[in-house]
Amino acid sequence: MQSIRSKNTKPELLVRKFLFAQGFRYRLNVKQLPGSPDIVLKKYRTAIFINGCFWHGHQDCKYFVLLALAGLEKTLCQIYLMDRG
Repeated sequence: MQSIRSKNTKPELLVRKFLFAQGFRYRLNVKQLPGSPDIVLKKYRTAIFINGCFWHGHQDCKYFVLLALAGLEKTLCQIYLMDRG
């Protein structure tokens, strides 16, 4: 679990690069807001939360395999079913 990063993940960097290229200016990981959103567009009063593949448990995700070894796979499968159902 220690190898799972919460900041500067690949999906987050892609979104940040896109937003910056489109002319949006933002703040990162604002702790004053509930949930500490990954990106905040203050001008537009918008918070963006970016969940990587670890939280979704995709088929060939290397992080999901780490969870299986740690014994947390069952818990995440239940969460996955709640999200889908």
